[in-house]
Amino acid sequence: MRQRILVSALGVGALAVAGLTAQGLTAQGAPTPYTAGKHAAKVCSATKAAHTATCSAEKLVNDKNVSPASTTPPSTGLTPAGLRDAYKLNGLGAGGRTVAIVDAYGYPNLERDLGVYRSQFGLSSCTTANGCLRIINQTGGTSLPRFNAGWAGEQALDVDAVSAAAPDAKIVVVQANSASFADLGTAVVTASKQAGVVAISNSYGGGDASDATYGSYYNHPGIAVTASTGDDGYQGGSYPASSSYTTAVGGTSLVAASNSRGWSETVWDGAGSGCSTYNTALSAAASFNTGCSKRAMADVSAAADPAKGGMAIYYPTSKTASTWAQFGGTSEAAPIIAAVYALSGNTSGYANALPYAHPGSLFDVTSGSNGSCPTTQWCNARTGWDGPTGLGTPNGAGAF
Repeated sequence: MRQRILVSALGVGALAVAGLTAQGLTAQGAPTPYTAGKHAAKVCSATKAAHTATCSAEKLVNDKNVSPASTTPPSTGLTPAGLRDAYKLNGLGAGGRTVAIVDAYGYPNLERDLGVYRSQFGLSSCTTANGCLRIINQTGGTSLPRFNAGWAGEQALDVDAVSAAAPDAKIVVVQANSASFADLGTAVVTASKQAGVVAISNSYGGGDASDATYGSYYNHPGIAVTASTGDDGYQGGSYPASSSYTTAVGGTSLVAASNSRGWSETVWDGAGSGCSTYNTALSAAASFNTGCSKRAMADVSAAADPAKGGMAIYYPTSKTASTWAQFGGTSEAAPIIAAVYALSGNTSGYANALPYAHPGSLFDVTSGSNGSCPTTQWCNARTGWDGPTGLGTPNGAGAF
């Protein structure tokens, strides 16, 4: 497991701009008791099984790989107000549109925990009773899969991230029976058939795979299908982000800053990037010099660094108990981008082409690296497209 030690550089003033709290900080902005000595740990167990995915969520833990229980959000976690300010989403609404979230396994207290998150940050109620939330299995039924703590943590991150970016969006969670590509793909197809769905978020990935085998699961013109590029840096293709039918979402480190935007972003060193060995390059990307003869990832990006831009999340520690922690990974980024598509209301055709037509409506990320690579833009930020961050991060919804 790669460990990323957090050293907080956010001062009290910057945190106020960010929509974060200053509780626990010294006047010099030293690490709080929550963040000092923390590192990021993967939420889901890795798998070596062929054509099986693992989730792309990470959380901050202590040197014993534990995130202590807390009744309050971590003071360093990105809040809904901070996220919407960073990506200039204030004033935009989803207008009744629905974001679908596809993950594996069950999460019995999802509705309860989402209620805690939304109440904490003053967001409107989103429940099954008021029609904002639906939870179904991979074929659309209500008999839900067995609980899995790692994947349930992933689901908590996903529903909280959509809530933060697009508080008025409706949410449908489709829980696959397992993390196999076949089960997750079946869940995506089911998600595509739900009324009002304009975007489907997939915060998971496995090795590179072929659209000839699995593409029919993700081929839904008129719906934005987002997919995390993974949390292991430059690595080559990761499916379904390497599919020609999805919007591949990379990751950044996001911190408050004293500039005109109020924020600064660099490459998160964990953000996945690379070229597919199977799938067709996006025709929309032809003039952006990706260096890949086939599908290049990422297309766009959003906050993913658990330490710098990680969200305060209310998540389950067991089948019955839940608590607060700070989460990140490209699993944070994919649902953010899905929510921005819902805010735009523009998902006609293949939605992964839209950012390439409007790169000027993104914040270009031009510094940082996620590893060593034979072609510099595959792992190093630059002006324009690069592997870890694609074309950049949302500046409103104009690129989507």
